[in-house]
Amino acid sequence: MPTLPNGIPIPEVPINFVPAKAGEVIKLGQLTCRIMEDGSNTDNRIGVAELILPPKTPGPPPHWHEMHDETFFVTKGSIRFHVPDTSNPGQDKKIVDAKTGDYMVVPIRAPHTFSNPFDEEGRIFFTTTPAFYINYFKLLSQLGEEGKPMPAEVNMTAMALYATTLVDKQPRKAPE
Repeated sequence: MPTLPNGIPIPEVPINFVPAKAGEVIKLGQLTCRIMEDGSNTDNRIGVAELILPPKTPGPPPHWHEMHDETFFVTKGSIRFHVPDTSNPGQDKKIVDAKTGDYMVVPIRAPHTFSNPFDEEGRIFFTTTPAFYINYFKLLSQLGEEGKPMPAEVNMTAMALYATTLVDKQPRKAPE
């Protein structure tokens, strides 16, 4: 094994390249999720996925995470982030419309959800640390029906297994 001049061994750890059209693609009801890093290359320190939301798509019911942080970088269109009003189910106390290039950080225990109420497809580069939450997406893809809105009960079942607590059962939708 090669070493530095001071004798420290130089590690030989492989890097992992994920081409633009690669990754594990799964359907989460109406959403598409392209998993680019499930934690298997990072000792579960980080998970990464691309989330694709068609126009007029609700996201999951509002929730918070007890064990992982999330970040969302909007790469196409706009995504609406909702901070639920915890004393008023179905209502939000804050809404942020993030556009291409905008970045949202959701720390542990921050109630939130997201949706795409707009007329254009939205795409998000998503990270979770630690990576175990990527398995929530994999489970959700098995429980939901492709192309149909994900029922709140399905989300609740999957969330309960990944240290995620529901705020209310009302996915945020586009105005009718």
